Amino acid sequence: MGVLVNKDTKVIVQGITGKQATFHTKQMLAYGTKIVAGVTPGKAGQVVEGVPVFNTVKDAVDATGATASVVYVPARFAADSIMEGVDAGLDLVVCITEHIPVEDMVKVRRYMEGKKTRLIGPNCPGILTTDEAKLGIIPGNIQKKGHVGLVSRSGTLTYEAAFQLMNAGIGVTTAIGIGGDPVKGTDFIDALQLFKEDPETKAVLMIGEIGGTAEEDAAKWIKENMPEKPVAAFISGRQAPPGKRMGHAGAIISGGKGTAADKIKALNAVDIQVADTVAHIGATVVDTLKKAGIYDECHTC
Repeated sequence: MGVLVNKDTKVIVQGITGKQATFHTKQMLAYGTKIVAGVTPGKAGQVVEGVPVFNTVKDAVDATGATASVVYVPARFAADSIMEGVDAGLDLVVCITEHIPVEDMVKVRRYMEGKKTRLIGPNCPGILTTDEAKLGIIPGNIQKKGHVGLVSRSGTLTYEAAFQLMNAGIGVTTAIGIGGDPVKGTDFIDALQLFKEDPETKAVLMIGEIGGTAEEDAAKWIKENMPEKPVAAFISGRQAPPGKRMGHAGAIISGGKGTAADKIKALNAVDIQVADTVAHIGATVVDTLKKAGIYDECHTC
């Protein structure tokens, strides 16, 4: 079943005529994603990988009935592209673009208040519901269908975790890369709420990193709202020196807050097992499933 997207979701690719967007449109189509339109201003009438191109998101929605989009637009235009998707009434916008100024994203967040659109990203790998649809850049060959929901601040660790789970015989319902920027559309608690409500998702793997308090907030939320579904975790950045940004704009320890130790302590305090290293992610999930008595049910591949 999965969350947010499935085989019937009609998808628009914003910026489809760009090199990266064209490449990933081909990959998404090959996975089975129902891409019904592309959008590049001034290029209406063109066709990319068999997908018709429109000048605006509204034109594409009116013509195709699309309900979701994925944004591969350069950073200086990306905020406007997200807001264009909101204006067109899309249910979901997934923004892959990185290096969007924080000020632009603050404006986007304010603009989206009271609107129905959900944003994933920016600076994220997107979302993949196994064997149904993928919006973004998550490789389609590294996860099998199953009962574990995956949510991650890191793109490459999303892939690594899904691959380790697959090799351990554990399948995934949906993988959501929420991105590592300090201002974004979907955070851990938003994703956890979706997995809580999905009957096919029996457990969750959460991958966090240093900076901010999202993991600590999620730990508290899990204890209060989702005791029935076991959660395993990994926190990257244990060796990061204070005050040094590590890759993502949001991955910075400041004011003594947001350290890996803080996050691990908060998660352990609510009985969430945290993998010691990247290499232990799969084994930690297996151990968590066995302790919860649902390993056999989740050993699907």
